[in-house]
Amino acid sequence: MITVLRAGPLTTVQDLGRPGWAHLGVPRSGALDAPALRLANRFVGNPDDAAGLETTLLGCALRFTHPALVAVTGAVAHVEVNGRPAERPRGHQLFEVPAGGVVDVGPAVRGVRSYLAVAGGIDVEPVLGSRSTDTLSGLGPARLADGDVLPVGTRAGTPIVGEPARPGGELVLGLRLGPRDDWLDLTGLFGTPYTIGMLSNRIGTRLAGTALTRAKAGELPSEGVVLGAVQVPADGQPIVFLADHPTTGGYPVIGVVADVTPLAQARPGTTVRFRELD
Repeated sequence: MITVLRAGPLTTVQDLGRPGWAHLGVPRSGALDAPALRLANRFVGNPDDAAGLETTLLGCALRFTHPALVAVTGAVAHVEVNGRPAERPRGHQLFEVPAGGVVDVGPAVRGVRSYLAVAGGIDVEPVLGSRSTDTLSGLGPARLADGDVLPVGTRAGTPIVGEPARPGGELVLGLRLGPRDDWLDLTGLFGTPYTIGMLSNRIGTRLAGTALTRAKAGELPSEGVVLGAVQVPADGQPIVFLADHPTTGGYPVIGVVADVTPLAQARPGTTVRFRELD
């Protein structure tokens, strides 16, 4: 078992999500930086889809009742075990925790979200086939709070050590236009820098920059939206939908970002540019 000593501002249980339920109004959810979670799971010998913890900016602190093999990936953060820097074999944040040991994942010094995997996985009850916390619908376990206790599954599998990706600087996102790109004047969209706004979260990344103006009057009926959909509300500032996005929306969707993974580690103020894809 794991006892949560310091939950941090937004620490959640995440696996690779629950895709396939959008027709019932259920978002896919799951880790925003799925490659980082997969890597952490491989470090400790878990299947790629095992559940771990996703922290946001300020990390968390946990006490382990039994010895555990733990890995931390994603955002770069200082990690301590019982008050001492965690040993990092081959430069990776992969370490053994003794019974009763306390792991403290500190504030992110680069990136936004760190991923903590423990051998055996976080063994909370799955909902619709996933253990992920969905911050929009409320499905899955609640966001972590101080004093929570989390079960750990049986340790199995062989650790595979690889090279973690490091969060970068300016982002260039490939965008496929449609289905409602004709509803707005997109002149300059692909040459204009945007910045990530403070109100971004697991539902979507809000961008600030040159406002896109309407080319058509009127309103659309609600339509289905997908991961990476770029929706433009009345203020003309694009929103890129992330893992906990709603399954329908009434504002025009001008395109879909091919890979939203870089947005998982992008802080407010980060510059974003769009690149048109065929």
